[in-house]
Amino acid sequence: MVKLLVAGLWVCIVTLGAVFFSVRLATAPVAAPQADAKAPTELVRGESITVPMIADGGVKGYFLGRISFMVDKEKLKGINLPMSELMTDELFTLLVGNKMVDIANMQAFDLVAFREAIKVDINKRLGDGLVEEVLVEQLDYLSKEDVRATAEAPKSPVSPPVKIVEGVKVEDPASH
Repeated sequence: MVKLLVAGLWVCIVTLGAVFFSVRLATAPVAAPQADAKAPTELVRGESITVPMIADGGVKGYFLGRISFMVDKEKLKGINLPMSELMTDELFTLLVGNKMVDIANMQAFDLVAFREAIKVDINKRLGDGLVEEVLVEQLDYLSKEDVRATAEAPKSPVSPPVKIVEGVKVEDPASH
């Protein structure tokens, strides 16, 4: 008889515990789906630009580049400045002023650090969180001699530009 009473008490305790925890889990606060959702972004296409490489008091070559941005749509509405001009200024600063690219040692080029430097500097100028991602479509280098050889004798073979980054072609989503 005591065994039956202990077994009945045990079943009651387990049942009450299960009901208590199931009710507790069912009424737990749920994280808002809006908080986890990523902000809508928009593609801001960059223009093809040419940045001179200056060393020893003269032009040694040219960087050819095209960089685009994925920006927060809501924050972009409040910006009245032209993004392509800001990007061009930033590239001049990084490629000429900071000399992030060493043509003699191309293996040392850090694409992730290059993208992050552009993103951080533009976000510092325009407001934190505007630029979500930097997309490098093209970053090549042409020496001054290659440019001169092309201008003087366009039919002579010229060495191809040095590929710094093999980028991905960015298509505007609105064109599809």
